Amino acid sequence: MTTTPPKSLAIAAVFGGLAGWLIVVAANALDLVPPYVPWTGPAGLAVIAALVGALAWTTHQRLQVRQEWIEPQRAVAFLVLGKASALAGAVIAGGYLTFALMFIGRWEADGPRERVIRAGVAVLAAVGLSVAGLLLERACKVRGGDDEDDDSPAESPG
Repeated sequence: MTTTPPKSLAIAAVFGGLAGWLIVVAANALDLVPPYVPWTGPAGLAVIAALVGALAWTTHQRLQVRQEWIEPQRAVAFLVLGKASALAGAVIAGGYLTFALMFIGRWEADGPRERVIRAGVAVLAAVGLSVAGLLLERACKVRGGDDEDDDSPAESPG
C-alpha cells in the first residue's frame, strides 16, 4: 500500500472547490444570503488537526525512533485515519478556498470580508489536517521490509 499521492489530494481539493463554488452560486440563484462561516468550523478543524498531528508524532516515536511493536489492527487503523485525514483536509481546504475567493472582490463590505477571513483561517486549519494525516501515514511505514517501496502499516520492528 502506498501513501496518498499528491494527485489524489489535488483531485480531492478540486471536488471540494466545486462544492464551495456550488454553495455560493446556489445561494445567489435562489436570492439567499450565502452562509457565514462560524468560528467553530476553523476551530474544530484546528483541534482535529492537532489531535491527528499528535498521534502522528507519538506513532513515529514509537515505530521509527524506539522501534517498538504495535498491534497490526492498530497500525491499519492509524493508516486509514491518516489517509482519511489527508483526503478530508484537502476536500475541506478546497471548498473553503473557493468559498473565500468568491467574496474576495467585495472585500470592502463587512459581510464578505468576514467570510473571506474566516474561510481563510479554515483553509489553513484544513491544510494542517491534511499534512497531519500524511505524517501519520508516513509514521506507519515499515522500515527494512522485503519490498523497499512497501508502505504497509507496521506490524513489528523487524
